[in-house]
Amino acid sequence: MDGLVEEPALGEEGDSLAPSIHLPLLPRCFYHPVTVGRKKTEFQKTKEACLNYIQDALLQNQWQRAAEFMISYLEILESSTVSKRKTAPEAIWRIGTEILLHHSKSNIEELNYFTERMKNLGVKNYLKVCLEHIFYLLCNGLIDEAYQNLTLAEGWRYGEQTAAQNDELKLIQAYKGLLDYYNWSKKRKAMLELDEENFTDSSEQEMHNFFRQAAVNLKEIIKIPGVWDPFVVCYVDLLEFYGDYDEAREVLTEYAYNSKFPPNPNAHVYLYHFLKRQGESKKSLVSVLKILHKTVPSHELMLEFYTMLTKSKKRKKRRLGLEVIFEVLDFAGWKENVKAWSCLAEQIKQILENSNKHLDWVKEEWNSRKDWWPAFHFSHYLAKRNWQENEKLAYEKALLAGILLGKDCKYYKYVLHQGCKAKKKRFQTLKKFVKKHSSAYLRISACSDSSTHL
Repeated sequence: MDGLVEEPALGEEGDSLAPSIHLPLLPRCFYHPVTVGRKKTEFQKTKEACLNYIQDALLQNQWQRAAEFMISYLEILESSTVSKRKTAPEAIWRIGTEILLHHSKSNIEELNYFTERMKNLGVKNYLKVCLEHIFYLLCNGLIDEAYQNLTLAEGWRYGEQTAAQNDELKLIQAYKGLLDYYNWSKKRKAMLELDEENFTDSSEQEMHNFFRQAAVNLKEIIKIPGVWDPFVVCYVDLLEFYGDYDEAREVLTEYAYNSKFPPNPNAHVYLYHFLKRQGESKKSLVSVLKILHKTVPSHELMLEFYTMLTKSKKRKKRRLGLEVIFEVLDFAGWKENVKAWSCLAEQIKQILENSNKHLDWVKEEWNSRKDWWPAFHFSHYLAKRNWQENEKLAYEKALLAGILLGKDCKYYKYVLHQGCKAKKKRFQTLKKFVKKHSSAYLRISACSDSSTHL
């Protein structure tokens, strides 16, 4: 320990308030500022210095050095300060786990042994340690070991249970339900691969037992407001398999629309897919996707939403369809999506071929984009790249560039030149179409600032 004291500690001893100890992955309750008037013992000074060295080693990924200091730091458990003794077990658990997860000579057996020791070091952290240990086992494919640990943790009791421990216990039960679902799905797969005659009664009973255990635990956790995507998906799958569609609908509707739950776009996605599987009306599907559009306008389901809207006889829905497809292309992830560009090009072509009816819709959408779409989508650089990588994409974008930015747009000119040079017939058709509807460009750009023809 003498070697530890000789190294300079971080911070000045004469400070009226020494700097808080800050360790990665530690909650704020482990930051220990030293107030004026409290004189540190040599033991406290040594342990704080040791903790600072551990922190330094962790930040530099020096796992062996951190492990060596950790051996000395374990003496903090003998501290005469009550607050230190209370917080030390969790600090040792978190730091020790971090070291073992990254140390080159560490293995699963050592981490398992360390975790078992930590579970009983501070009983208040028992369930929390169990949960993180289970995640580790699952990440390493040790399903059976994780299930055994979940079963043991589920039956753990010590004194009066706190609210936090009650929440942790519910999580333990929920993850046990998730593994019961995993076992059930394996049995289901085996059943579907075999003839009914070859699937024994005992196997069917075992499968039903897994279903019952999973359903009970999964149902409980999703009653609590929160984001429970994997649990909801698994529970609904169980319900659908056994034909309880009403319960599945109720669960998904509650998950999507209950105001006590945090906003979650996935909840609407799950509800949409369920309703689609059940053959629900287009009206029901559109109402779900309308909410998803407001929260995630770039979602992959927006193309389905767009298709449903454009097939509607209602003018308002067709107008929304144009807004949806424009908004999709506002996002970088869709920049090279041929289908999205084809949808927009097709709708604008229909508008132009229908005596320019609803051209004002296009103008409204373009006005908010005319200052940034040219550089974002229709630059000369993108024209070259799109032509080299995807001719279909370049064609659809060139048509739109010619209509929205006029025939002097460099994107349009470059792609048209390359297409005509390659003697592609459709590019001649494209040239004629843009020329025929050149007045549309003038109307779209009317009362607007001139767009830069990149």
